[in-house]
Amino acid sequence: MKYHTPYSFEEAAKIAAQASGTTRFLAGGTDVLVQMRAGIVLPEELIDLKKIPGVFDMIRNEDGRWRIGAAVPGAKLGANDALVADWPGVVEGMELVGSTQVQGRATLTGNLCNGSPAADGVPALVAAGASVDITGPNGTRTIAVEDIPAGPGKTTLTKGEVISAINLPARGNNGGDAYLRFIPRTEMDIAVVGCAVNLTLDGDVIVAAKVALGAVAPTVIVADEAAKAILGTTLDDAALDKLAAAASAAANPISDKRGSREFRIEVAGVLARRAAKIAYARAKGE
Repeated sequence: MKYHTPYSFEEAAKIAAQASGTTRFLAGGTDVLVQMRAGIVLPEELIDLKKIPGVFDMIRNEDGRWRIGAAVPGAKLGANDALVADWPGVVEGMELVGSTQVQGRATLTGNLCNGSPAADGVPALVAAGASVDITGPNGTRTIAVEDIPAGPGKTTLTKGEVISAINLPARGNNGGDAYLRFIPRTEMDIAVVGCAVNLTLDGDVIVAAKVALGAVAPTVIVADEAAKAILGTTLDDAALDKLAAAASAAANPISDKRGSREFRIEVAGVLARRAAKIAYARAKGE
């Protein structure tokens, strides 16, 4: 195995593009190192991103928009009060990944690129309308987070491409988001169902909304009908009932040892209802 420590994303992309064997990027390492020790992945080229300036500590607000470095760990996200105030759902999704020790290394970028349908950090990013900067052999491009997952363990990134930053839009006034998941245990488990809701109010009325579901399909689902169910409402009981029904209808899970298809479909609606109520309260400043 060759171990590389590039000092720019352009250099990292060039190394990856020229590699002939299995290549992995190392940010926090909480996925790839475990996979290597288990013999699941044995890369010929391991490209460590942590020498790139800003990659580990960049959490920057630019005219209300947020830019997050590719290797910023969850612990640093949670320690940034301004980010938490703007996007609490995004932060709380990442804070559910692993233990306190894991939080010191695990990254949103890694959680996204691992390609797990049950990734806790991804639904809230999708609901927030987040995007990523991707550096590759042909320069840098920006695409929506929801366009990255391609299936279990797969992404749409092409050979030589690496995510160089995560971008969150300006929160604006009267907005709130939330992420909830169901797990069999109280902590340190993988989501059986996850749900993120992001919404904006005009007075008490919801004027914008996005709902994203995790662990109920091969990739995160954007539940458009669930979002439409609460638009123009004050999130009364009738709106919540329609939201829950639409979220359940959007879910397309499998049955496995962790939960049946029928159970996951029902829980998707339950979590959508609860997450929406939290997001609504946050948008009202409560």
